[in-house]
Amino acid sequence: MSLFWFVVGQLNPVERMSTSKKVITRAEWEKKLNDVKIRKEDMNKLVMNFLVTEGYVEAAEKFRMESGTEPDIDLATITDRMAVKMAVQCGNVEDAIEKVNDLNPEILDTNPQLFFHLQQQRLIELIRNGKVEEALEFAQEELAPRGEENPNFLEELERTIALLAFEDVSNCPVGELLGISQRLKTASEVNAAILTSQSHEKDPKLPSLLKMLIWAQNQLDEKAIYPHINDLSTAMLEDPAT
Repeated sequence: MSLFWFVVGQLNPVERMSTSKKVITRAEWEKKLNDVKIRKEDMNKLVMNFLVTEGYVEAAEKFRMESGTEPDIDLATITDRMAVKMAVQCGNVEDAIEKVNDLNPEILDTNPQLFFHLQQQRLIELIRNGKVEEALEFAQEELAPRGEENPNFLEELERTIALLAFEDVSNCPVGELLGISQRLKTASEVNAAILTSQSHEKDPKLPSLLKMLIWAQNQLDEKAIYPHINDLSTAMLEDPAT
């Protein structure tokens, strides 16, 4: 991420005190960028980190073969992790819980919030499928006791049960619980917990570095006029508007 460190390097005290912006030509900017050396091995590790964390197992295996970059976890575990994530996204929460316990029983045993959210998702799926009596029984037996121990859980349980009070969920103030975004949220939480249990970062490094790049450019905008990267998908330098 040579551009990021270079941009940060331009934010020096002298520039901050200046009342006029410094103009940096494309030629000057590109020369400075070329002077910043980043090892290809480090860039490859950054790519592998993204592929592994996001669960692109086939791409990670192909990249390993092409670049010689070894992942920091067994790629076989990615397939298992993605199976859990997919089960939650499809509403098969019981199957997801079984798969998590097969991977590592301690994940749910040591994370009561995650287990509650999975059980909450099970309740949501019962309500989605119109199994009202089963939903009420499940809420009373599995979730209510946890709500008595944790006020935050109780509040989330009450919001979920509120779905049963509306025949038309489009008019329900908590109708978003039945949306795909809720499944994705729960799936993401499970995915992060599995990664943590494998001593792996729960978030890929690349998006964070891109956010830092944007921040650095915004800071430098106050001090200088210089070529920008406006489209992160191409990383092409663009001359500033005049």
